[in-house]
Formats: sequence, C-alpha cells, structure tokens
Amino acid sequence: MIVIVCGVSGTGKSTIGKMLADALALPFYDADDFHPEANVQKMQSGKPLNDEDRQPWLLDLATQLANWERKEGAVLACSALKAAYRETLAAKCASPIEWIILHGSKALLTERLGSRKDHFFEPKLLESQLNTLELPDDVSVVDIQPPPEDIVQSIVARLTNS
Repeated sequence: MIVIVCGVSGTGKSTIGKMLADALALPFYDADDFHPEANVQKMQSGKPLNDEDRQPWLLDLATQLANWERKEGAVLACSALKAAYRETLAAKCASPIEWIILHGSKALLTERLGSRKDHFFEPKLLESQLNTLELPDDVSVVDIQPPPEDIVQSIVARLTNS
C-alpha cells in the first residue's frame, strides 16, 4: 500500500505521516528530503517553486513510489498541491494510491509555521501554497484541528475499512 499525506506547509504532513507509517507498519519518507539543492535554496530565499522547478522532483518521487510499492509499500509526506502533481506522482504505481490531504485554517497554519525551528520553508510562502492548493472531491480531506493521535486513528480506520 502506498499512502501519500498531502497539504500545505504547516499541516503536519511529517508528524502525521510518521505516526501513520508506524500504525500501518510501513516505512516513512518525506518528499522534502528528495528536493534538489536548487529547490531548497530557492525556498530558503523566500521564492516559491514553480512547476518547472517541481517537475524533476515529482518524476524522481514517482520512481521512488513505484520502487516502494514493489517492496512493502510506504507512507510519503508530500505537499502534492495540484491535481497534476498527484497525477505525476501516481503515474508509475500499479495500484491506486491512498491520498490523505491535511487541511486547516490559515490562522492555525501561520501559527504553526511561526513556531518551527530548523526548517527550510519560508513561512511567507504559505499564501502561495494556499493559492496553489487544489482540493479534490475524490480523496480524504482531513481537518488538522484535532490532536495528531486522533487524526491518525481516523485515517487508519478509513484505510483499513476500505
């Protein structure tokens, strides 16, 4: 099983993804770890990535996902803000991906980003991500207001009952 935990920065993708991976006994990966250095530098300088910046990264992740699918599966934390990005990510997998999109208010996200330490994402880029986000009708959109344990429990229940 491949599960991708998506959303803008500050939604808790890595926290929820790690906890979900533990609950499902799957390895966890963070898409941020696969960004080329040029992307990291661009974001650190406060400039949003464009589709051209993202494309090689997404293609690399699609290959990784197919490899992980052939092994034991995985949980990946990845922004995957646009439908086109999600299509690219899924392109090389044989089975459907389980998409979980974490979503919350701008105020809560801003608060969370303000308290982060040692992360390359520049908080002023949140507006750009929110403007880019395309919420689909056909996947689980999960509110980030509850405690992480409750969020993970509800996701596991949904995944194991489908």
